[in-house]
Amino acid sequence: MMNEDSKRKGMDRRAGFRLPDDYFDKLPERVMQQLPTQQPVPLFEPEEPTMWQRVRPWLYMAALFAGAAFFIRVAQPSAEEKAEALAREEVESQEVQYIGTVLEGAMMDDYSLYVYLEDGEHY
Repeated sequence: MMNEDSKRKGMDRRAGFRLPDDYFDKLPERVMQQLPTQQPVPLFEPEEPTMWQRVRPWLYMAALFAGAAFFIRVAQPSAEEKAEALAREEVESQEVQYIGTVLEGAMMDDYSLYVYLEDGEHY
């Protein structure tokens, strides 16, 4: 340890590398002077797009709309199915009204009603 300290003391700190005055101020100018003056060569030359490349986005969009229209047409219920669902809904609403009327007159508490419906033999 002492040996290293003595070596450090013997070294002159000013004996290292030195930069000229205004080195960093003149650096951008020197770098720009060393750059080549020729024009950059393009990596590729632009080509005229083909007819297919022009039409392709429009064709894809038309296919998208045709597919969406087909899906909507197939997924949409027919008039008969709509009428059947409406009739089923009407019957269910009448049943609910009837059950409500019957329950009001039956004088059953919730637990008795639950036991009655759980047996499964009564409905």
